[in-house]
Amino acid sequence: MSKRDYYEVLGVQKNASESDVKSAFRRLARQYHPDVSKEENAEEKFKEINEAYGVLSDAQKRAKYDRFGHAGMGDTGGFQDFTGDFGDLFEGLFNSFGFGGMGGRSRNAPRRGRDLQKEITLEFDEAIFGIEKEIEFARDEVCSHCGGDGAEPGTNVSACSTCNGQGEVRQVRNTILGQVVQTTTCPHCNGRGKTIEQNCRICRGNGLERKTIQKKVKIPAGVDKGQQIRLGGEGQPGANGGPRGNLYLVMNVKPHKFFQRQENDILLNLPINIAQAVLGAEIDVPTVDGSEKLRIPAGTQPGKVFTLRARGVPRLQRSGRGDQKIVINVDIPKRLSDEQRDIFENLAGTLDTEIRPQERGFMDWVNEVFGG
Repeated sequence: MSKRDYYEVLGVQKNASESDVKSAFRRLARQYHPDVSKEENAEEKFKEINEAYGVLSDAQKRAKYDRFGHAGMGDTGGFQDFTGDFGDLFEGLFNSFGFGGMGGRSRNAPRRGRDLQKEITLEFDEAIFGIEKEIEFARDEVCSHCGGDGAEPGTNVSACSTCNGQGEVRQVRNTILGQVVQTTTCPHCNGRGKTIEQNCRICRGNGLERKTIQKKVKIPAGVDKGQQIRLGGEGQPGANGGPRGNLYLVMNVKPHKFFQRQENDILLNLPINIAQAVLGAEIDVPTVDGSEKLRIPAGTQPGKVFTLRARGVPRLQRSGRGDQKIVINVDIPKRLSDEQRDIFENLAGTLDTEIRPQERGFMDWVNEVFGG
């Protein structure tokens, strides 16, 4: 049985924000958690919801899923190797079900920062040979005015009297499942665990300020459209001393005016005139490394493919390069001078006029080589 679309599973649109995805997961997880749901297939639905959230809550996996669907997730379905703040989210759910005492972490425990994503546009040649680019992106940094404290310098900061500095409060509720303990964010300090007399005038109590970061990045030779480069620790700052998230650079490659890329090979559709095809010729052929000589044998037919070895794309993280494939196309003149017409008329009288259907034509060759 084929898997359902992850967006359909969570009931969100494809342009849903990160908070929309998280809210949908929380709602469905509470509804179908096997410990509270009475539906027969609750466990299967709960697993399906987990898997969908594991992909759509991760910027890198979501981008891959949007491009390739389930095929891009491999055998894991994109869930088993998830490394985001999934555990923190589950702890919040378990606490709401009354499992807060089963090893749950405090809201003040260190948490890893969110990942960021940025698209990098490359010229065709830059993707082939690699380049060092200076990128610019926005992320949060510790507020330079208050040092991340969130308070205006010189004002008082004290532990929250409502939660005693824990950032969360617990309430005992009577439900159909019995007496449960619900853990929620402290409404007085909004989970910070402290009371600020006066918020910082720069970050307004958040402890972070938005800054533009400039960084030089080395793009390796052979990258292709849609591939990603991970810059560890360049994402959003973590909470409570947790590590930063990562920055993922998504490659976008501009098309070339006459080269096409097919995996590690470069394809070129090369038109020659009818005399060169009939008599043969030596011509200059463009490659990404510069012009090279190519000998066209006499009697070359349209669709003939010539190969220039090791003139293609460098293999990413491997040695060697692909090839350049040259597909010959014979350019038939639409207008002739009187002298040229006389020559062709004289030639026509010497050629065989019998029509013989061909099993393969020029377009068959083009479709085979270019994947059409």
